[in-house]
Amino acid sequence: MKSINIIPVLLITFICLSSGTQDQSKIPGGISSSIKAGNAAELAKYMNSTIELLLLDKEDFYKKNVAETILNDFFNEYKTIDFTVLHQGAKNDAQYAIGNLKTEKGSFRVYFLLKKVGEELLIHQIRIEPDNGK
Repeated sequence: MKSINIIPVLLITFICLSSGTQDQSKIPGGISSSIKAGNAAELAKYMNSTIELLLLDKEDFYKKNVAETILNDFFNEYKTIDFTVLHQGAKNDAQYAIGNLKTEKGSFRVYFLLKKVGEELLIHQIRIEPDNGK
């Protein structure tokens, strides 16, 4: 009787399942690209009708169009150079991401909280704060 080595099969199965789980925790690529471009109008396409925005001296719940205006003002004052997602994850129907935004006037740490609304994954919270470590 020929013996089958089961370890490689289990390892391949684990890798496939793990990579599938990672795909579920990725935020939509349009969010990253709109921040990298400093495009508040494009970012607004991924927002819930009301979002919590914590941005420098502003901290409140805003309607989508007001949040877009505030972010547009921010991007006009702080011209973006680059945006990189450093970490992202998911739990139940919520996903989050933490990134680093580099601007002409300094670096910022960006946090997102996204939740499922119907079949869409929408931004419910954006936090942008100075990254004093860089």
